[in-house]
Amino acid sequence: MTIKINLMYSDPMILKTKTIFLNCLWIMISGFCAIPAFGQPGKNKAFVPIEIWPDQNGQHINVHGGGIFYYKDTYYWYGESRGDKTFSGGVGLYTSKDLYNWKNEGVVFAPVDNPESDITKGCTIERPKVIYNKKTKQFVMWFHLELKGQGYAAARAAVAVSDKPTGPFTFVGSFRPNGNMSRDMGLFVDDDGTAYHIYSSNENYDLRLARLTDDYLKPTTQDSLLFSNHREAPALFKYHGRYYLITSGCTGWAPNEASLHVTNNLFGSWTRIGDPMRGLDAKKTFQGQSTFVLPVHGKKDTFIFMADNWRPKHLQDSRHIWLPIQFKGDEVIIEWMDRWDLGFFDK
Repeated sequence: MTIKINLMYSDPMILKTKTIFLNCLWIMISGFCAIPAFGQPGKNKAFVPIEIWPDQNGQHINVHGGGIFYYKDTYYWYGESRGDKTFSGGVGLYTSKDLYNWKNEGVVFAPVDNPESDITKGCTIERPKVIYNKKTKQFVMWFHLELKGQGYAAARAAVAVSDKPTGPFTFVGSFRPNGNMSRDMGLFVDDDGTAYHIYSSNENYDLRLARLTDDYLKPTTQDSLLFSNHREAPALFKYHGRYYLITSGCTGWAPNEASLHVTNNLFGSWTRIGDPMRGLDAKKTFQGQSTFVLPVHGKKDTFIFMADNWRPKHLQDSRHIWLPIQFKGDEVIIEWMDRWDLGFFDK
């Protein structure tokens, strides 16, 4: 049984009161205390969007704006480690064998106590993504970096590397790709191993794509403007030889309507095919914002749309929205579901 109540942007005292009420109601109904919807830690068997998602210790999974990759039988989920008083707690990592149950591996990259460094404490680290370079055998992390005391003026991309997926990651440097502002971003590795950096630029009015060097550490000069439409939160994936891109509008923390573009050539023309969301709050991306599209290992042509239900007053409480991507002819659909599991893809 799922008990839902909208806690978004609630006053802390009201939030606490509602939480106590829900816990009491759950105990009355079930006769025992459980974590709502997902079940006991380590025994999750389904995805329940926007509900608290407990890790192995029963704590809500605190990685946001991130992405996942699969390596040697394990999924690695990197994202912003958030706190009420710490805007940039660094990059956190969770691992899983089944996508339902996650182990907190801690912070694998964090700001440093060095005022001379770009990543000195007080900087802002957002939307980290990690990919594996088979040639160098390095795990490469890219993220959006804002320098301490400059608000969002720096607009830089940054890179860190590690010999292990669990880190720790070592800072390589930060820069503006080919001189362009770089904020919300993602990474994409094509079938031939070529990697790309997709990023919002020009005060988020432009969306750009840059091919990376073979070591994945820098952008090449093959850096193209995809379109100018004031978009952010890019999530790029490939299906049946075509490239699909989900983005969000720029409305701060407030949710808005998603947009889907498609192309046969990453550096060719992109066609907007509308909003793929369907169902409750579809026009506001189900109260979320895109961050990543996850290919499910072992299930051909299966993808999970990942989004963040941001809670700016309590960022560590921001929730996760995972939904299956459906392909019906030429139509791409992401439909709201209160609860679902990977068996959905077997239908």
